[in-house]
Formats: sequence, C-alpha cells, structure tokens
Amino acid sequence: MIEKTITIDSIEPVEIYGVNDVKLNVIKKFFPKLKIVARGYSIKALGEENEIAIFEKKLNMLVDYYHKNGILTDTVIERLLGQTGDNLIKAKEEAIGTDIILFGNNGLVIKARTENQKKMITSVNKNDMLFAVGPAGTGKTYTAVALAVKALKNKEVKRIILTRPAVEAGENLGFLPGDLKEKLDPYMQPLYDALFDMIPLDKLNQMIEANIIQIAPLAFMRGRTLDNAFVILDEAQNTTESQMKMFLTRMGANAKFIITGDPSQQDLPRNQPSGLNQAIRLLKNTGGIDFVELTTVDVIRHKLVKAIIEKYEGDSIKK
Repeated sequence: MIEKTITIDSIEPVEIYGVNDVKLNVIKKFFPKLKIVARGYSIKALGEENEIAIFEKKLNMLVDYYHKNGILTDTVIERLLGQTGDNLIKAKEEAIGTDIILFGNNGLVIKARTENQKKMITSVNKNDMLFAVGPAGTGKTYTAVALAVKALKNKEVKRIILTRPAVEAGENLGFLPGDLKEKLDPYMQPLYDALFDMIPLDKLNQMIEANIIQIAPLAFMRGRTLDNAFVILDEAQNTTESQMKMFLTRMGANAKFIITGDPSQQDLPRNQPSGLNQAIRLLKNTGGIDFVELTTVDVIRHKLVKAIIEKYEGDSIKK
C-alpha cells in the first residue's frame, strides 16, 4: 500500500468536496478500496498504487469539468465517475472543453471570446512557441497570461515569467520616483492587472515572493536558461533584433513561450528595426512555432476602441 497527496489548488475545495463533504462522500463511494482524507487543497489517498492512479485521473476529470462548466453537482459526479472504457474517454473529452481557460477570482469565467483567441489556446496546446500579434484591445496579453496561470495550476510548469522590453512610450522612467522596482511596477501594470483577475491577491504575493511568478524587464533575461517555465514576452514590437534573439534563445527544457506585440505601436528610436518583425520573417514555417494574427474583429474593449483603431489604420494607409 502507498499514500499519495494530490493537490487541487486550481479549484476551491468546497466546489469538489461540497458543503459538509457531501460531494466528497459521493466520490468515496466509487473508491471503496481507498482511504480518502481531504484537508484544504490537499487530498490524501491510501491504498494500492493502481487504485490511486485511477482515483487521481478521475479526480482531475472532475476538476476539468468544473473549469469548463463552472459547476459540479452530485449528479454530474456520479455520471462521470460511473463511466468506463470508451464512455469514460468521451466524458473526459467533454469535460476538458476549449473555450474556458480557467476560473479566476470570485468565480470570474476567463475564456476565449473570439475565434483568434481560441486559436491561441489550440496553438499553445500543440506548439512550444507562439507569436500572437495584433492591435490594442484584442486580448493578446490577457489570454496569454490566462494560459500561463492555467499551466501553473495544472502543474505543467513550475513557474511563470512575464517580461517586457523597458522602452518608454514617449515617457521617461528615470524621472519616476522610487527605486528600480517602484519605477518599473507601473510599466508592468498590465501584467499585474491580468494576474489580479486570476489569482487571489495574498496567494499572488506569495508566488511573487517565492519567484514562482516573476515579472521583470527583458534585460533581466540575459544569461538565463528558462526551464519548466511558461514565459510571456509582452510588447515585443519594442524589442531590438538582438534583444529578440537573446530572449528566444533563453528557452529551456519543458518551456512554453508566447510572444505578443502590436507592430503598429512601436516605440523604438527612429530607424531602429523591430526584433518582432525580424523574428516573424525568419521563423515562419519552423516546426514547433506558430503564429496567430489578431485583428480589429478581435477587439474586446469598449466599442469605440475598434472604431479608433480602424480610423488610425485608414489614415496611415492614406499617408
């Protein structure tokens, strides 16, 4: 006999245990040979190794179902756990889904809201590196961060690394008050904003302090090998060609990279070529690397944002 502890920190315990462990008792009925004890986000299972393996697979299936549907009833638990063979495979496929990425704070449903955001999800599942480019408001960064948080919660990676090139959009960081972190935090705020929707603040702070989630300017990536990590380079249009090459070659074992950017919002000095444009040109048709181009159709901010982008694009064509 062995004992195994299974962590379910991607779901609130009450959602799978039920009030007064009502749902947990339903689950236990299907595993009479195991001793199952739940405490907080951890479930201990004592019994034969093969029984525990089956229990863990089916427990993960229940969690997947909750992530897709936002609810897990006693009836659903009995239906899913009662399936075997081909029916079990079908039930598991139904549970995984494609649109919902994860549930955030206060039950916030975080899902793909456009076809190109759905393509981002599919691409990350199939490839280790994804370039997602398009105009402001298309959810490139938000979707990328959600995919990273999901991978971390599912223990597919051990850490998340979020980075941006420290190029100022017409402003000077040097004149901001405070130390380096205090100067850079406002610049990294869009990344924090996404995380605030997905991870409780106290837990997020713990993860940042433990370096499980790292948010840093691109220059801090030099010399590193990023293993077992989900890495996002945001605002990639502001990388130089040498910076982009440096970043892409940081990729280590069991890593996922998403590079997001808007070629129309480049803040590099005049006549300085963008590393994003070069990377897209050089890496097309490279196995394991995919490209998703978002457009004004994908804009999910205020309806005026789409109109504004279209007007500016029209004006640039005239010039």
